Amino acid sequence: MESARKRARINTIIIYVILIIMAFIMLVPFVWMILTAVKTNQEAISVNPFYIFPQAGWHWENFLTVWKSYNFLILYKNTLLMIFFRVVAACLTATMAGYAFGRLNFRGKNFMFSLILIQMMIPSQIFIIPQYLMVSKLGMLNTVAGLVFPGIVTAFGTYLLKTGYQGLPKDLEEAASIDGCNIGQRFLRIMMPLTRSSMVSLGIFTALFAFKDLMWPMIVCTRAETTTLSAGLAKMQGQYGSDYPTMMASAVLAIVPMIVIYVIFQKQFVEGIATSGGKL
Repeated sequence: MESARKRARINTIIIYVILIIMAFIMLVPFVWMILTAVKTNQEAISVNPFYIFPQAGWHWENFLTVWKSYNFLILYKNTLLMIFFRVVAACLTATMAGYAFGRLNFRGKNFMFSLILIQMMIPSQIFIIPQYLMVSKLGMLNTVAGLVFPGIVTAFGTYLLKTGYQGLPKDLEEAASIDGCNIGQRFLRIMMPLTRSSMVSLGIFTALFAFKDLMWPMIVCTRAETTTLSAGLAKMQGQYGSDYPTMMASAVLAIVPMIVIYVIFQKQFVEGIATSGGKL
């Protein structure tokens, strides 16, 4: 008995040591990015491994240089608006489509869902040209609506919510029908609240995909005042190609919104990832 406890304690210690090492490895790039942002360019390109910390002082003016070159308040606003409206649109359309495919029977159901599965298999880059032509014809170039347009409907979200609705017992809907609820009341009052965890997962994935989206914002928003953080960083890389401290300072400023969002919605992040079984 004593040996079993000792073995379990040793296994626990080994697991924690491995987790700490892995966490440290994952944090190294972020720490290196922050330290590079406050160095001089000569220190940043130095190959001396002992120059981990700035030797000539902490140059916080690198952040001010980037802030003056690009109006980060506008980049923050555009990015957050795009994330917000994409999450709202994705959750709204996916939960209705998921309920229809998961709980209702109608003609052409299997064929239409097959089209959604095919869309998930096709690379998203194929849809960029037709989506751009649609946005251009609608006069939504260089607007937040143009940024949100590709995320209004999501095949992944429809599949995720369909799976969530299919996992619910049929007795709930049958009991609601006996009590006199129509299809809209069953959906809004009974079924949709029970798929909250799936919608949280979808919201998390949609927000992350929107934040990392680079190609679409660079194509649809060519003006500096309408672009997002990812596209802004790409333009900064061309402007400050050899100024690594300035590039790292802009990267640090770009990740601030996601850090703030994670701190505020940390509980929902953990719940959504745990219930969906996915990974970021």
